[in-house]
Amino acid sequence: MLTWFRTRYLDLLGSIYIYNEHRGYTSIDRVLEAVRARAPDDHQLIADIEKHRADERKHYVMFKRWFELQGKMPLRVDRTCGHIDRFVEIMFRRTIDNLDTNRIIAEDNEFEKLCRVISLTEKRGYKQVDILLKHPLVKHDRTLIKIFQIIEKDEPSHWAPYDGWLKANGKRDPKWWEHAIDTFIHSELLFLKLPALFLNPWVKRRTEWQDAHDPAESLASPVAAAA
Repeated sequence: MLTWFRTRYLDLLGSIYIYNEHRGYTSIDRVLEAVRARAPDDHQLIADIEKHRADERKHYVMFKRWFELQGKMPLRVDRTCGHIDRFVEIMFRRTIDNLDTNRIIAEDNEFEKLCRVISLTEKRGYKQVDILLKHPLVKHDRTLIKIFQIIEKDEPSHWAPYDGWLKANGKRDPKWWEHAIDTFIHSELLFLKLPALFLNPWVKRRTEWQDAHDPAESLASPVAAAA
C-alpha cells in the first residue's frame, strides 16, 4: 500500500511539474515578445529573461527524461493545475493563450502587472521546491531529488529580472491582495485539486509529450537538450 501511495504521489507530482515547466517556457516567449518591443536596447533584461526561458525548458526536459526512464507518460493534467495559468486568469481575466500581448506592450501598467505575477509565481515555486526536497516521499527518488536541487539553484535568477525592472522603473512591490491571490492558488492546488486527482482512477495519461508541437525544440532529444 505504501509503495502504491508513493508511486501515485510522485506520478502526479511529476505530471503537474512537467505541465507547469512547459507552460512556463512557452509563456515566457510572450513575455520576450513584449520586452523586445518595449525595450529593444535593454540587452541585459532580454538576456536575463532568455536565461529564464532556457532554464524552464531545461527543467521540462529533465522531467520528461524522468518519465521516459520509467517507461510511461505523464498523467493528463491541464491549466487548472497551472499556477501561472490561474494567476494570469485572475489578474487579466483571460487565459494565457488569449492574453493580449499588444496591450501589454502598449500599456505600462499591464506590463508592470505581468512582472509582478511572474515574480510571485517564481518565488512560490522556490518555496515549494524547498519543501519537496525535505518531503519523505520525494527523498525516496534520487533522480527527482537531483532535479529539484537543480531547480532550487536556478530559481532565484528567475524572479530577479522582473523585480529589477519594477525597481528600475519606480513601480510598486506586490500588495497584500496579490500575495493573497498567490496563496489562494497554491492552497487550491494543494488541498483541492491534488487530492481530487490523486483519488480519481479515471485520470488518463498523455498520448504525446507537451512539446510535440513546439516549433524547433520537438526535434531535439531530451538528453541533448538537458546537456
